[in-house]
Amino acid sequence: MTRAIPWLSSNSSTFPELSSALAEPNGLLAFGDDLSARRIIQAYQLGIFPWFSDGEPVMWWSPDPRAIINISELKINKTLHKVLKRETFTVTLNKSFEQVIEQCADAPFRREETWIVDPMLAAYKKLHQQGQAHSIEVWQDDKLVGGLYGVAVNGYFSGESMFYQQSNASKVALVYLARLLKSIDVELIDCQMLNPFLASMGCIEISREDFITQQSTAKNIIPPEGFWQPQLLTLP
Repeated sequence: MTRAIPWLSSNSSTFPELSSALAEPNGLLAFGDDLSARRIIQAYQLGIFPWFSDGEPVMWWSPDPRAIINISELKINKTLHKVLKRETFTVTLNKSFEQVIEQCADAPFRREETWIVDPMLAAYKKLHQQGQAHSIEVWQDDKLVGGLYGVAVNGYFSGESMFYQQSNASKVALVYLARLLKSIDVELIDCQMLNPFLASMGCIEISREDFITQQSTAKNIIPPEGFWQPQLLTLP
């Protein structure tokens, strides 16, 4: 039986129950035309994220299973370990958010299509200005060569995208993010959807129910003042 997907306008007060999300396509919960900062943060509070392409309405997703990295189980292979030990790169937090998200949108491996379309770029740049979206930057000889960005709700961090121009640069960004979150006892990074790269770093899939439980724990962790301030990052 075909099931109608609800439409969320700017006047809609809340999202439908997560259990109403479709199994195919996995996790599609609602359509809409509202990509305001208020709506996006409301979504992340519930473990929902937007994902759509040019010419489509905003699509809101809550997949089951959900991809996460348990920070204690992050995989660092021998090559990456050597890169980290040699301090090949300099890594910063929130020093160049706009450059990171624009590089993610234009990454060569997604030439055909990107979900980081102009409305998404504008929305997440505004979230960054409000202190709710954050970036990790990886530099080599003062050139940005990798990074990632995502949205944080207290200790809960949902990764959106990453890019690299030098081997291992995006992996380094992920390691530094993990260590940063671990410093305040956060145990997971939300990766949303599994892919081979994330799997190689230790990403696994868990049920939506288990994800929401773990997300709630992370949301209850309040980072100290200045935690997300622009800064140089180092490994302990």
